[in-house]
Amino acid sequence: MASLRDIKSRITSTKKTSQITKAMQMVSASKMNRAEANAKAYVPYMEKIQEVVSSIANGSTDASHPMLTSRPVKKTGYLVITSDRGLAGAYNSSILRHVHKTILERHKSNDEFVIIAIGRVGRDFFVSRNMHVELEVIGVPDQPSFADISSLAKSTVNLYLNELCDELYMYYNHYVSPIQQEVTEKQVLPLADFNTSNATLTSYEFEPNAEEILEVLLPQYAESLIYGALLDGKASEHSARMTAMKNATDNAKELIDSLSLQYNRARQAAITQEITEIVGGAAALE
Repeated sequence: MASLRDIKSRITSTKKTSQITKAMQMVSASKMNRAEANAKAYVPYMEKIQEVVSSIANGSTDASHPMLTSRPVKKTGYLVITSDRGLAGAYNSSILRHVHKTILERHKSNDEFVIIAIGRVGRDFFVSRNMHVELEVIGVPDQPSFADISSLAKSTVNLYLNELCDELYMYYNHYVSPIQQEVTEKQVLPLADFNTSNATLTSYEFEPNAEEILEVLLPQYAESLIYGALLDGKASEHSARMTAMKNATDNAKELIDSLSLQYNRARQAAITQEITEIVGGAAALE
């Protein structure tokens, strides 16, 4: 049985740990609120650019662009969004497990796919398994701007335009609520899945022609999809870390209660033992 000093030392260290996890929970909650607001504020832009691109692409019969056309798939690109740090519960492990399983099911050789990694955890995961990481971004801020990933987004689109990959899928954790995130797979390229419900209601006049307009808009649209997923993923990351730290704080409190009960029992047993020894000694002197 542990001594009173050992139990008291564990109680003290657990209380300090609880204070740290509580502080991290509050910080993550604040970051989550900002990240959620950023993700929601970006939605109108996403919907509008999708509407414009859909209207032009579907309204012009002579408009064509490589980003709208499927081609035989020789190599697939996987853009995976993870965090740079841990302590976020299953945020990273769930998405990496899903992507790794998908790659093993779809491909027989590492030459058939390429990885684009946003986040240190994802980058290290694939490198440790000898999977080629073509592009990477590490150290993305908690509240990222488009400038933080613009270079990677443009390079990713160029991989497709230069036929270094024939399709591109994006994986990230979609923010549902502060306690729920969903691993999401989205095809980014080729751009074939347009929601035309709004586009059919709006007609645009544009110059010089549809093909030149799409030449500018389509790369911007693909890059905006990547940035939108990053904002969504950041909100999920902070909510997952907040939940993980809350669980850690609750577990620490339960452990403190258990150790306190154990300490009181041990202390009571020691007092009882001392009283028994005193009474026994007094009886022996009579």
